[in-house]
Amino acid sequence: MTTTLVTGIAELVTNDPQHARAGASEDERLLGLLTDAAIVVEDDRIAWVGGARRAPDADRRVDVNGAALMPGFVDSHAHLVFDGDRSAEFAARMAGEPYDGGGIATTVAATRDADDDRLTALVARRIAEMRAQGTTCVEVKSGYGLTVEDEARALRIAREFTPETTYLGAHVVPSGSDRAAYVDLVCGEMLGACHPYARWADVFCEPGSAHAFDGDESATILSACRDAGLELRVHGGQLGEGPGVQLAVELGAASVDHCTYLSASDVAALADSSTVATLLPGVEFSTRSPYPDARRLIDAGVSVAIATDCNPGTCYSDSMPFMIALAVREMGMSAAEAVWAATAGGAQALRRDDVGVIRPGARADLAVLDAPSHRHLCYRPGVPIARTLEV
Repeated sequence: MTTTLVTGIAELVTNDPQHARAGASEDERLLGLLTDAAIVVEDDRIAWVGGARRAPDADRRVDVNGAALMPGFVDSHAHLVFDGDRSAEFAARMAGEPYDGGGIATTVAATRDADDDRLTALVARRIAEMRAQGTTCVEVKSGYGLTVEDEARALRIAREFTPETTYLGAHVVPSGSDRAAYVDLVCGEMLGACHPYARWADVFCEPGSAHAFDGDESATILSACRDAGLELRVHGGQLGEGPGVQLAVELGAASVDHCTYLSASDVAALADSSTVATLLPGVEFSTRSPYPDARRLIDAGVSVAIATDCNPGTCYSDSMPFMIALAVREMGMSAAEAVWAATAGGAQALRRDDVGVIRPGARADLAVLDAPSHRHLCYRPGVPIARTLEV
């Protein structure tokens, strides 16, 4: 076993409230802030956390020279297995064309045409971009194959990079397919082929889109996946109010994602459940849609996560710092709330207690900021101050 002392930490975000000083503000308690701090890493786990003056000896030493240190970002919603370019679609939306999900078919065609080596290389490049910006844990969905073979292939490739893989055969109904027959395929042969490579199942529950799935179809798909042993996630409330949130809560989904349009009963249901509301502000940025009201959710007692939804159509960004800046600027969150949502909130959305936090026993998934405080993530938007710390 090798131990490493990380010292010279001006501000340490632990997400462990026990570290907050007496008289700390609410934000300081939320983030479990320590100043003049150090940590000890043993192999790939946190072994000790505390003040630098009390730090134990270690085999080696890493000095971050007055930087802020925090848990690596946990991106709990991303679509990374794809090929093709949809920049023209983005330009059309900037000119006023609304989004309805129809452009997914373009990516499906390009992804089906790509061979395994190309898709693997593309995912590797995107994961490297994420790590370069401080993301250390990412969920990756299928959904751009929509055939038995292509969906299983996408998950098999994703599994090479993360254990957090999600079966999204129910992304859209493929052009020219019979809806009922496709739902049967997703619940049957496709599920059987994808199950070995997936931890999660998801569905794009959006009755307002002709391409996505209504409440009854979504319930059928999610129930079949749950019965097969997969845990659940839901796309809901992106284009309008709908049944997605209530369905997620009723079926015990870990997370319902987007949550742009929510009724009062949706908010109440989330507040009375363990389902996390995962907000994806890059989508609103890229589609000129209204931003979710994070303040409304947090004040109601809902657990909130932030993720990128990195995908070629509605948010081709894998930058969690950018999402934090948007959350603070556009969704009513404090800097501390946004950082918590991008780390500990993402971990909750993945039902993980070993990431998104710095405490003994947790994974040594760390991000270092070229700045003295977490506030610089939204204070300096677009500046690459965050990176993964390799120890």
